[in-house]
Amino acid sequence: MEVSKSECRSAYIMDVREELPTQQDDLLDGTKQKQFPDNGSDVDATVQPESHEEGEHQCSVLLWEMLAKHFLEYEQAAPFLIPEEQQRRLLDFLPHFLKAWEQSAGIVSFPVQLLASEVSKLLTKEIRRKLNGKPAEEARLAVGQLLQQKGEAEDDSMLLRSVHLLSQTDSGTLWNIISSGLPVALMQCLYLFFTFPPTKACSEEANKDDPEVQEMLIQIMLSMYREQQGVEQLLTAPELQSLIIATASLWDNCSLSWKAPTGRVLRAISKAQTKNSIMYLQATDCIKIAIQNLFKLADTLPACDMCEAVSIVLCFVKDSYPISPTLLLEFENNDGYQLLLKILLRCEDLPHDEGQLYLEEVLDIMTCLTVCGKTELKVSGNIAHPQLSHFDLEQRQSSGLTVKNLQAFQVLQSIFQKTNKQNLCKRILSAMKTIWTWDLMNFFLLEWTLQPISQFVDIIHLKTDLVQIQFFELVESVVLELSYIPHEILKKVQCLIKENLVPLCTLAALRCLCSITKRDLLFTDIFRDSGLLGLLLAQLRKQAKILRKTAGTEVPSPEQGTEKELTCVMLKMVSALVVGSIRNAVVLKDYGMVPYIKIFLDVECYRSDTLSILEQLSVINTEEYMSIIIGALCSSTQGELNLKLDLLKSLLRILENPKSRSAFRTCSGFNGLLSLLADMEGALQDPPSGLWATLGHSHILELIFYTLKGIAAALHLDPVNSRFFQRNGFFEKMAEDLGLLGCFWTQEGKQISMCLEKTRTFMEFLNAAFCSSESFPTWLKNCIQILRFLDHMVKGTLHLESCFMDIKLGVEESSADSLEGRYVQQEVQSGSFKQLDNKLAVSDYRPWADSEE
Repeated sequence: MEVSKSECRSAYIMDVREELPTQQDDLLDGTKQKQFPDNGSDVDATVQPESHEEGEHQCSVLLWEMLAKHFLEYEQAAPFLIPEEQQRRLLDFLPHFLKAWEQSAGIVSFPVQLLASEVSKLLTKEIRRKLNGKPAEEARLAVGQLLQQKGEAEDDSMLLRSVHLLSQTDSGTLWNIISSGLPVALMQCLYLFFTFPPTKACSEEANKDDPEVQEMLIQIMLSMYREQQGVEQLLTAPELQSLIIATASLWDNCSLSWKAPTGRVLRAISKAQTKNSIMYLQATDCIKIAIQNLFKLADTLPACDMCEAVSIVLCFVKDSYPISPTLLLEFENNDGYQLLLKILLRCEDLPHDEGQLYLEEVLDIMTCLTVCGKTELKVSGNIAHPQLSHFDLEQRQSSGLTVKNLQAFQVLQSIFQKTNKQNLCKRILSAMKTIWTWDLMNFFLLEWTLQPISQFVDIIHLKTDLVQIQFFELVESVVLELSYIPHEILKKVQCLIKENLVPLCTLAALRCLCSITKRDLLFTDIFRDSGLLGLLLAQLRKQAKILRKTAGTEVPSPEQGTEKELTCVMLKMVSALVVGSIRNAVVLKDYGMVPYIKIFLDVECYRSDTLSILEQLSVINTEEYMSIIIGALCSSTQGELNLKLDLLKSLLRILENPKSRSAFRTCSGFNGLLSLLADMEGALQDPPSGLWATLGHSHILELIFYTLKGIAAALHLDPVNSRFFQRNGFFEKMAEDLGLLGCFWTQEGKQISMCLEKTRTFMEFLNAAFCSSESFPTWLKNCIQILRFLDHMVKGTLHLESCFMDIKLGVEESSADSLEGRYVQQEVQSGSFKQLDNKLAVSDYRPWADSEE
């Protein structure tokens, strides 16, 4: 009996439909069985993972071989199948393909290129069928079924998922998908999704859209449109131009859920532009129409939405420039920069957490456009002198990223001048720094044409504090990174300091100049000749008079806090100007500033820089310095411990110069330091007497140490001072003052007995007191500590090392009622004292000049 061809085809289809799921299920069941073997042996259990992995791999290979076999049979039978049966056959095959993909974790052992072509063609056919002859709203609803996974849309979802997986495999497979016409079909869908939001009548159905399926659709488009072949296909239809224009005109009426995905897709297309796509966009006046539409919305659409919409147009302009300047010229010829200025100025009211991403993208693109241009700027400026020795403009090599588009930069400059919004101003300053980083020549090109920094100085006091700080950091970088001295800009900054319109701005400007001054001694001359040193000295004189009148009576306030900080920075600046510059020190003295400068010693926050200034003055008049320091030491009260320590440390720095020791003697330096010891009567008794009880035990020892160290430094290898010290009975006076400290005698004449187990040298005794667990009373430790200082003093090494900081106090259990014991224990636990190496070189045992001494 004869059988018709159609009956043979039907029978073949049924056999394959029944065979494929059965075989695949058997393979999958075999895999599952291998996952849980029934084996009670411990040895077998250790081998189980390897067997399990091998079994899975074998099943995966067999599964793909079976799928390949049946797809080959499908290919052979396809020419003989009617379209409906061919489609049904392919749809029956896809669930097994997807299950195999999932089972093998995406490792495909299967020639998928032809499958990708067939599936993508079928998906394209289905999309066109849904769109064919329907009004836009109905077409939008029809293709919306692609985003659903249930009911009638199940086949569409399966096709979409298959294409999504296949598009992630390799470039050959992706090319087959692109060749199917799918790029144009999906662009038509995207246009409908973006342009026509669901109506109220269909909103319930639209709400069933699956976000996961929506993301798959976007990922397919991104994969295709990143390839130039995918972009080229879009040029055969009007949807690309229509979608770009729609984003510029319908942003407030489009589908909210499709705004971000549409932006992602268009940005991917922008990065893959070709010469043909640029010609297409130009021929359709795409950029021109988009700008015109954005102008209409610029006053009504929220600023964040405007930034998001205009950023898409800017992406096409920027990304196309390396291929052709056509779109940039079209953007410029249609007032694109005016549009950007209008939009960005509206960003003053943009909330900090809303639209910032798109605002930054717009500013980044504008920054990139500044270097877009065919013609190099031909400008020349005069380099004002003097300049730093290593500055050489002619030897700077161009990176190729020099500023060529002044129009784009003028937008950034105008925004900074017209807005006081902190975030916007800071981003523009960062953009300027980025442009300088691309090529250091850009600073000169901009300053010799548009003069942005010079103009910004005039308005910087109107900006917020953080903007002012960032701006002056930018000015500072010109010197520190470009090694260039911008004389005109620095003059304007000095005028700003002189006017002092906003104290916080003046403060930031002074800090900038102070940092610059420390870069090179040349600035000490520049700022003196420009009058800045004289200006600062006049201001400090005024502040010193106020400080003298209001000493101890002023009530703290925020304004006074700023003024105090400003005075502190002025002192720091004057200190930077006089360090290493004898000429500036002479200027300061000639201004009669010494009596006023020493007034600032009484305020701790001013003291460090004040001492630095006075130390520089000692170069030209050591006697005056010594008089000031010794006088301040003698007039200080018992409680001004920090003042005494700071003065003594400064004195030690000056006494390093042998020439200063004579001035120390003639200015009654020995008397002054011994008077400090005399004022400390009872400071080390247990418990301390008077005000000393409120001061830390270690601080008292520190003051004694630095006082003795000052005396030792003045005596070291100076025969005149040594004889003077002995002849005037200062040794006896020092011994008497040390004896009155309170640790060398007991209260009410009571003898405190100590039982010493064995005879020891002084070093052994010292180590036992401070470096062992042996118990020593506090008064005895104090005695040993002072004897230690005197030992170093005799050897001539006290002024050469910080032995006070190097001696480790012994661990001692402190009683609950002993404040001193608790303090000693804290010092031990902090690890601030270290044991001193007892071994001294023979040369360290230096006697004084007179053998009797």
